[in-house]
Amino acid sequence: MNKPLMADELREKIIANPDVLLEDVDVMRALVGANADQTTGNIVDLRSVAMDRLEARFDRLEDTHRNVIAAAYDNLAGTNQVHRAILRMMDANTLQQFLADLTGEVADILRVDAIRLVLESSVPETHSNDGPTIAIMPENYVEGYITLGRNMPARRVTLREFHKVGAALYGARAEYIKSEACLKVDLGPNQLPAMLVMGSEDPLLFTPQQGTDLLTFFAGVFERVVRRWLA
Repeated sequence: MNKPLMADELREKIIANPDVLLEDVDVMRALVGANADQTTGNIVDLRSVAMDRLEARFDRLEDTHRNVIAAAYDNLAGTNQVHRAILRMMDANTLQQFLADLTGEVADILRVDAIRLVLESSVPETHSNDGPTIAIMPENYVEGYITLGRNMPARRVTLREFHKVGAALYGARAEYIKSEACLKVDLGPNQLPAMLVMGSEDPLLFTPQQGTDLLTFFAGVFERVVRRWLA
C-alpha cells in the first residue's frame, strides 16, 4: 500500500472543507499551473470546477452591471419627466390654465391616467367631487385617505396599490386604476391640508418599494405654485 503524500490532518481538513481551496486564489493558481506537466484527472477536474466558479462570478457581475445601468437610465428618465412636468406646470398664466394643464399635459408627461387635487373644507355644503381637477372634501379627509384610517402619521409621499377606497376621487376611471401616488401638500399657514393624487392603470407604476425623492420634489414645487395662485 502506497504511503499517502499528504499528511492525514491536512487531508482531512481539505475533505471537510474543500471550498477553502477553491476560494484561495494563490492555491488555485498553483494547482492550475501544476497541470502544465501533469494530466491526472484530479487536477483537470479541479481546474474545471475553478473555471466554472469564475464563469459564474463573471455572469453575476455582468448581471449586476446591467441592473445598475438599467436603474440609472430609469432614474434619468424619471428625472427628465418630472422636470418637464414642472416646467409645463409653471408655464400657466391663469389658474384655469394651470388646472387644465394639470389633468392634461402634466398628466401626459408623467404618464399617469388621472390627477386630482383634493382640498379640505370646513363648510359641509361646499363638499363637491364633480370637478375635473379639484375635489372638495370634509376636514381630516386627507390624513384618513393617506393612512387608510390607521393610527399613523401621513407620509409626504405614499405609493401603493389602489384598493378602490378612493374610487370617488377618480370617477369613471376608478375601475381601471391599479396603483396610485398620494402627495400631501401644504398650501400655507391658514389653509387646511390638501393632497394631490395620481392614479395609473399600470399596477407597477407606483409601488411601496420605489424611491420617493422625485415626487417629493414635485410636490414641493406644486404647493409653491398653488400658493402663488391662492395669494
